[in-house]
Amino acid sequence: MPALESPLRQIPNQWDDQKAASLTEPELLQYRSNLLGSDMRVTNYGGGNTSAKIACTDPLSGQATEVLWVKGSGGDIGSMDLAGFATLYMDKLQALKNLYQGEQHEDDMVAYLAHCTFNLNSRAASIDTPLHAYVPYKHVDHLHPDAVIAIAASKNSRELTETIYGADIGWLSWRRPGFQLGLELEKIARENPHLKGVVLEAHGLFTWADSARECYEVSLEMINRAQSWLDDRLQGRASFGGASHPSLSEIERQRIASQLMPIIRGKSSEKQRQIGHFNDSAEVLEFVNSAQLEPLAELGTSCPDHFLRTKIKPLVLAYNPAQDNLDAVIEGLDNQLADYRADYAAYYERCKHDNSPALRDANPVVYLIPGVGMLTFAKDKATARIAGEFYVNAINVMRGASGVSQYMGLPEQDAFDIEYWLLEEAKLQRMPKPKALAGRVALITGGAGGIGRATAQRMLNEGACVMLTDIDQNSLNETLEAFQQQYGADQVDAVRMDVTDEQQVQQAFSSSCLRFGGVDILVSNAGIASSSPLDETTLENWNFNQNILSTGYFLVSREAFALMKRQKMGGSIVFVASKNGLVASANAAAYCTAKAAEIQLARCVALEGAPHGIRANVVNPDAVLRGSKIWTGKWKEERASAYQMNTDELEEHYRQRSLLKRNVFPEDIAEGVYFFVADLSSKSTGNVLNVDAGHAPSFTR
Repeated sequence: MPALESPLRQIPNQWDDQKAASLTEPELLQYRSNLLGSDMRVTNYGGGNTSAKIACTDPLSGQATEVLWVKGSGGDIGSMDLAGFATLYMDKLQALKNLYQGEQHEDDMVAYLAHCTFNLNSRAASIDTPLHAYVPYKHVDHLHPDAVIAIAASKNSRELTETIYGADIGWLSWRRPGFQLGLELEKIARENPHLKGVVLEAHGLFTWADSARECYEVSLEMINRAQSWLDDRLQGRASFGGASHPSLSEIERQRIASQLMPIIRGKSSEKQRQIGHFNDSAEVLEFVNSAQLEPLAELGTSCPDHFLRTKIKPLVLAYNPAQDNLDAVIEGLDNQLADYRADYAAYYERCKHDNSPALRDANPVVYLIPGVGMLTFAKDKATARIAGEFYVNAINVMRGASGVSQYMGLPEQDAFDIEYWLLEEAKLQRMPKPKALAGRVALITGGAGGIGRATAQRMLNEGACVMLTDIDQNSLNETLEAFQQQYGADQVDAVRMDVTDEQQVQQAFSSSCLRFGGVDILVSNAGIASSSPLDETTLENWNFNQNILSTGYFLVSREAFALMKRQKMGGSIVFVASKNGLVASANAAAYCTAKAAEIQLARCVALEGAPHGIRANVVNPDAVLRGSKIWTGKWKEERASAYQMNTDELEEHYRQRSLLKRNVFPEDIAEGVYFFVADLSSKSTGNVLNVDAGHAPSFTR
């Protein structure tokens, strides 16, 4: 197992006085927020809140007025800019106290926040706004540090807080965020002016000060105090009761994860397509291999941010790394998942209220596998990855709490009241409608070429995760870098693959399973072209065309077909062939024959795939000169020679030859591919679509 780096090491002070001196008060808030959010030991993605009460000019009166700048709903303090902050008049927030009628009307107060908006700011205020508004200090941080939550989630949380912090930090019992908690924070801060903050039971840390720098430094000081205290007591102790299982080698861990992920994905995507993420970090392996794995996992998470992302508890798969009983685990998955769903439904029935939202997807988010690691599944890759990161935070919390006390998960009724909070449900309902290919994974061969790249971009625009493959490593790297800058690293990845190498093909699909959880779409696009008279076509040239354009298409489609069958989610396979597969061209026997084989292979795939919901179709380009790799080599010269013209005349020749007198570009082919992989064509299989601006001899009917 990799050496475990302590998650409780000291967090350095990164405040730069020279940089801070040049910043406005709002910019200082952003600066402080970004510094705090840059370290996941301080708070996890999207977690925590920061605020400042700043004198601003009222656009109506022209007079100075105090404005609360606070992280808006759905923001992330590590990456947000000034537009991520909600701004509210402090005098109006204070006036809301007159409208508060008690805890039974807690949720009613949220609607009033919009009436306090300063300067028509469109950023919605979060439910945590009162927690910042009423603390009588200019600057407030609310963070979720693993070290502090370990104290907050311990059975004797209050006693430990007093031991670690003395008179510097107060303690409040668990309460759901909202107006009442804001009033309680105000009360404890006003009645105890010596306090620098408060530990919230089972939740996190509040700190405050009257300058941005002081607030930042108080936050770090309190986190580091908890870290040091825990480090001293945990040093030399076996975490989680010690190891019960060994870690498998990295290669074996990846092998098992890549086999399990598409099967789990298929079994858990009946309500919503899932994308997967694999994590075998040292923290995860220590926990999944431990003696206390099952009892601690059953307790669930404590911090609301944790279980909102991960569900109240994970599913521990019955894998034994010493026996490698993977087949038995796969065979037992249906029963394990059925038991988990039934348990979750029972939790819902026990805890629901008359006005609770309907039962949501009852499938697990987090899967823990001894010896292997952790799988997480969600509606998209970023959400799946972040869920895993949150569970790592939960592991760190459990390590600390169980090492110095007894770890306490949040009581299930409190957990339910957060998970099925009507305000959370309203937030979910406001989420934008998913894009057409959201939750789908596409593998594209020849992905760094003109057609492959355009096709990848079309699918990324529609929300698909894309695994690019190509034999040209440099072009692949360049394409991947460009797409990751545009769409983010979660959405797209790449692996070098020679479509004629059976092992490389298998490895590419395994990589897609490991990265995203499976494959739903195959675009078989890798290609070459050669031209020569029949009597001058060598056997080497013939085999070269057949290997890439026929055998290569067979290998990738066979692998995709087998994977899609295991997933049991259907799928779409699109071959990018050529009009030469329908109509012979002079001096291109090897190329035309191989392209014809592609079309016939697609028909075979369509025939065998239909019972499994796997569709197969063909897009036939013609004369895509611009951006296409096959036209950058000898093919262009050979085709020009066949037509007895110069190479610079070739594009116009093809344009004039078309019925529509138009050029065909990679983006046009990508549009045809998209039609076949989208639900627009869900009732089409075994079809051929020519994208050639009209070539009468190629008409298929």
